[in-house]
Amino acid sequence: MFHSPYRRPLSVLGAVVFSLINGQGASAVSVVVTPPNTTECKSLASYPTISLAVSSVPAGSTIFICPGTYAEQVVITKKLTLIGVASNGLAGATASGANNPVVVAPSGGVVVNTNDLFGFPNGQPTAAQILVQTPSNQLPTPIVVSISGITVDGSNNGLNSCNTDLVGIYYQNASGTVNHVTTRFQELPPGDFGCQDGLAIYVQSGYGTGGAATVTIAGSSVHDYDKNGITADGSGTIATITGNYVVGIGTTPLIAQNGIQLSFGASGKITSNTVTDDVYVNPANCSTTGNPPCFSATGILLFDSGGTSSSHVSVSTNTVSNTQGAIVAFTDGSETADWNDVSSNKITTSPAAGIFLLDGIDLCSDNNRAMSNTVFNSSGAGVHLDSSCKEPDSSASGANSSATNNTVNEACAGVLQGNSGGTATGTITYNVVQTTALGDACPAGTSASFRGKARVQPRSH
Repeated sequence: MFHSPYRRPLSVLGAVVFSLINGQGASAVSVVVTPPNTTECKSLASYPTISLAVSSVPAGSTIFICPGTYAEQVVITKKLTLIGVASNGLAGATASGANNPVVVAPSGGVVVNTNDLFGFPNGQPTAAQILVQTPSNQLPTPIVVSISGITVDGSNNGLNSCNTDLVGIYYQNASGTVNHVTTRFQELPPGDFGCQDGLAIYVQSGYGTGGAATVTIAGSSVHDYDKNGITADGSGTIATITGNYVVGIGTTPLIAQNGIQLSFGASGKITSNTVTDDVYVNPANCSTTGNPPCFSATGILLFDSGGTSSSHVSVSTNTVSNTQGAIVAFTDGSETADWNDVSSNKITTSPAAGIFLLDGIDLCSDNNRAMSNTVFNSSGAGVHLDSSCKEPDSSASGANSSATNNTVNEACAGVLQGNSGGTATGTITYNVVQTTALGDACPAGTSASFRGKARVQPRSH
């Protein structure tokens, strides 16, 4: 006998599920998820858990999630739309009543449900609270999943070592949108913060897997993560990251955080975000030229990213504050981080004793353009066309880069021009000793707090 999983059996929907079980095609449906002992917020067939709804409905369906707490890990492997709604069953301006569906860790903590794609299938074991994953036999056409209006809370995750990476929302070889979500507390215990684990939102594809991911992350609140807030990674990934509020844990000796990271071949646009509170306090014996090395947190990091001459990475109209490296493009010599347009951003830093701070905008790769940015209170330069990195062909970075019409108030120099192939024009400066200075270090005596170049520390593999 077939027993319907719904709280309220409906003959029509029962037929749909029966058809699915028997392998027949089915039309997309709309259903609602409602916590046990709670009245449905929407007049639709109801499931008690998100996972049960996901596994039961056909591809293309919409799942509305009522206010409540859902202690589960959700795995999605087909085209779906998940919408968190208020107690009146609506979202957005028309929502009313309670409106906070929250996904939390199961009572026994989270468990591994995938591996990081780098080195897959032997990549880092990963416990994702929501995993969106295109099945291997569908990689040429990645699934498309939309998630909006929910909170993903990593508290009480039960992890206590560096062996497992914790991720709030993980798109793996999959496309879609993440809109108006909250991710919080994707953290390991303080003793394990240095593991470089703990990602709030993670989009990853490529590395020869044949997969791709085109994902938009918009209007979301991201805070209390361990390593990175929003990460787009891998050569198959195109990310649009816009209008988000990303907050690190502030000044800390535990870990060098990155608010937003675009890395290892990923490309896209980073626009109109607010990124703040990413500051790492190095040990007193660290060195900018030897070991142990000094590291820097960053607000927005482009590390071995995938811009090309025909498709630039765009970083524009962001506000980045209380950071070390506010906006950094960096090649480590294995891949390029070229072709970035950094424009109309507002940057402020907060120098403090004993903290290694970088330039407001540090472009340590080729073919970059810094245009119409405003930088306040930088411990280094306002903009640095940096020649201290090595490109994959072993040439010095900074070639064919330009700084145009930037405004800098309080810095060791308006523009540091490390590569003779770079250009600086139209710079407006206030309370700056030199508008343009040649080389990769602040002019002697102009900035006591800038004590050398700390290394960025991306979330790597």
